[in-house]
Amino acid sequence: MRTKVKKEKKSTNRTRTTTEKKAKKESLEKKRYIEAVGRRKEAVARVRFIKSQPGIIINEKPLTQYFPLMSYQNKVLSPFSLSEDLAKVPQKFLLSIKVKGGGLTGQAEAIRLGISRCLVKINESWKPLLRKAGYLTRDARVVERKKYGRKKARKRPQWSKR
Repeated sequence: MRTKVKKEKKSTNRTRTTTEKKAKKESLEKKRYIEAVGRRKEAVARVRFIKSQPGIIINEKPLTQYFPLMSYQNKVLSPFSLSEDLAKVPQKFLLSIKVKGGGLTGQAEAIRLGISRCLVKINESWKPLLRKAGYLTRDARVVERKKYGRKKARKRPQWSKR
């Protein structure tokens, strides 16, 4: 005869104590860089904030060379324009960004999400500001797939009466 023994589950939902928060902050200071991932449509961006010479490097190219249009540059730099404290961050860090997939708009918005997530890791008090601006929300809209019997996802072939 088998007897079933139930194991009690420990509750994993708990709030962090102040010592744990300090330990997490110290571990971030010990690391060479702060990293986050941003996604949009098919684009994936890995953003690293490195404590060294300030600058923004995207796929081994400067920002102005990778995104020649100002609209894309503004999209990438928009999290820094929310407050004066955030505006000082690019002067302290080198932003090393690797991005692949998608088009320029998707890549720019993926980078923006990655930068915003890194900023939250640096300072938790910036989270409400970035959340209100909508920079911490992953835009889940993707291209709808094409269906059989249709020209595109929803476009039907021309209907003829006779």
